[in-house]
Amino acid sequence: MQKKLYCLSFELSSNYEENLETLLALIKSCDDDSIIVAPEVVLSGFDYDNFEEVALFSLQAIEKLLLHVDNKIVIFTCIEKREDGFYNFAKTLYKGKVIYEQAKAKLFTFGGEHHHFVEGKSSDIEIFEIDGIKIAILICFELRFKELWKKVEGADVIALPAYWGKNRVEHFKTLSSALAIMNQCFVIASDAKTQETGGECSIISPFGNEVKNRDKNILSLAFDKKEIQKMRRYMDVGIGC
Repeated sequence: MQKKLYCLSFELSSNYEENLETLLALIKSCDDDSIIVAPEVVLSGFDYDNFEEVALFSLQAIEKLLLHVDNKIVIFTCIEKREDGFYNFAKTLYKGKVIYEQAKAKLFTFGGEHHHFVEGKSSDIEIFEIDGIKIAILICFELRFKELWKKVEGADVIALPAYWGKNRVEHFKTLSSALAIMNQCFVIASDAKTQETGGECSIISPFGNEVKNRDKNILSLAFDKKEIQKMRRYMDVGIGC
């Protein structure tokens, strides 16, 4: 069966459990053997006043999610506490395990994230492979950094979980599309839906064709590795097939 790509987004609630149940319901509605991307901090939002509670809930939520993802690849970010402080971690869940995690390496200082989080390392951003598909993740503000685009070059699918300010929503749309065209790959751009964010979600093909949310909570597009190979051969810019 051909893999599908899914982009999820929904109105975030102040009730963490409600967010988790909505996320679970959307994941269950996705086909097996798919790649699913949900927004940044999808379980809680940036609830800075309650980080201890948020971090504890994140651990509980991941355990619950792991019981339901089965052979679906699920990518999102959540807030976790480690010995040196709180991090915004991208998580990749698959077959009952967290198979990859990546701490946000470029904090949005304009929004004060650096006052609440420990910054991850850019050197930890890497391409990982599942079932022969090369996957990479950039978290929200990281999309603006040219050197990080080089880090994800060669990926078949780039996941972009985001919490992108509505005043700059056109930047998110433009950069997401450019990332897919430049890297000749699929990009799944999932932005949170809140009063602060644009909620603009899309799945973009290696040719730059887009499926947009138009107020839907779920988008889907068939994954075809031949599209990547075709584009990289047709317009050879030095990215291997």
